Amino acid sequence: MTENCRYIEEVRLNKSLPKKSYLSGLPAVKNLSALGGLSFNSDVTFIVGENGSGKSTLLEAVAVAAGFNPEGGSKNYSFGTYDSHSELSEYITISRGAYPRDGFFLRAESFYNAASYIEEIDAVPMPLPKVIESCGGVSLHEQSHGESFLAVIKNRFGGNGLYILDEPEAALSPTGIMSLMVVMHDLAEKNSQFIISTHSPILTAYPNAIIYELNESGINRVPFRETGNYIVTKRFLDDPDKMLRNLFE
Repeated sequence: MTENCRYIEEVRLNKSLPKKSYLSGLPAVKNLSALGGLSFNSDVTFIVGENGSGKSTLLEAVAVAAGFNPEGGSKNYSFGTYDSHSELSEYITISRGAYPRDGFFLRAESFYNAASYIEEIDAVPMPLPKVIESCGGVSLHEQSHGESFLAVIKNRFGGNGLYILDEPEAALSPTGIMSLMVVMHDLAEKNSQFIISTHSPILTAYPNAIIYELNESGINRVPFRETGNYIVTKRFLDDPDKMLRNLFE
């Protein structure tokens, strides 16, 4: 994708959060204002950080502000099972360089709900093709979590699109993650943009990606080998016995 054709170029706060909101206490959100905005000037941008750092909250807000269903799916998905998304999307503005022809918000947390929504839509007699046909033709509930995830990614993602993924590694094996990376590479060459929150040190090795790490100091752009996930995983794999001794002492 050319640099002047990012579907999302920047995200910034457009007004102050209420002081009583829990969001105002998240370092990542507070520092979003201090940074003046978060740039997305690569085909692939990763948001990483420890549990509770706010990465999924930030990603969800970006997805909702871009017009996606909070629980996932394309912009045409209108289901809702539990209204748990934050109000952050109401306080951010996204800057666009272009509008995508395709798009999907894929999140591990509510993927079951999205799969059920497809089943409900397809149960209604209509002359149009079944929704599941765009996802490989096999019920997502009749596949494993990882198989169904990859079925959507490989079949539904068509290019010229904005794809927002929330912790896809929750459903995927290491080889599944590498399969995802192959699809990402192919789609990036078809004018696509990915924004992904993840804990996976394999996934964040994707070449030329931007990585934003969220921690108590806020939001920092870091190289792959300086992310906390990479450092901890490498230390463990280099000497698992030593790491386990330290953990259990």
